[in-house]
Amino acid sequence: MATINNISIELNNVSKSFGNTSALRNFSINFHSSSMHVIVGPEGAGKTTLMRILAGLLPSYTGEIKYHYNIDQTTTTTTTTTIFNEIIRTETAYMSERQSLYPDLSIKEHLEFFRDLYSLNSNDYQQKSQELLAITRLDKFVDRSAQKLSGGMYKKLGLICSLLRSPQILLLDEPTNGVDPISRREFWELLYHLKEKKILIIVTTSYMDEAEKCSTSHLMQDGELLESGNPNELLNKHQMTDFNSLFIKLTKGLS
Repeated sequence: MATINNISIELNNVSKSFGNTSALRNFSINFHSSSMHVIVGPEGAGKTTLMRILAGLLPSYTGEIKYHYNIDQTTTTTTTTTIFNEIIRTETAYMSERQSLYPDLSIKEHLEFFRDLYSLNSNDYQQKSQELLAITRLDKFVDRSAQKLSGGMYKKLGLICSLLRSPQILLLDEPTNGVDPISRREFWELLYHLKEKKILIIVTTSYMDEAEKCSTSHLMQDGELLESGNPNELLNKHQMTDFNSLFIKLTKGLS
């Protein structure tokens, strides 16, 4: 079986509209491999549309997306405008912002469902599920149904289900939305743990303080990219002390 790794994504002038509403406008961005990116913007900025395109769920758009990756140590580039490359599809895990788990199924039953969905062999499943349950501290609650989980535990279960097949691209759409501050902190600690596995992680959020939690931050508004870069470098560049102030400065005069 071929080994796929070091996936990076390059978007060039990608646009997507729903009727008369432009969700993305000539959007260009680079997501470097083996790194963690955070996309920050308010509701309606276009974050979910972008994530759904990256997940292959919205195939109809204009512009160009390039996936750069290694297959058995050979560098390859796939360019797509309407067809989501099957190689990339199998290496991508997407966690929606909406509740997508089955309320009556327990944690264990969810993992078994995704085991069968991903056709994982028994040994791989046992090792991976035990590891994920341990790092999320859900191992003591495997018989609890999803509808009885706290907001933070629910998000962790969604993350586990996304990670079972060991993806090279992890897309998390507002994973900390609606959870308490402690659960938010714990979720980011999980992401830092995953970062060590050298996969491409892309997180969206509307919390400005989370813009500083990744090596690369991207600020969005009205389907457009306002700024990208290292958080500290962006703040220094604009002589700002926090991302709330930076966002206000960047969006002044746009509306």
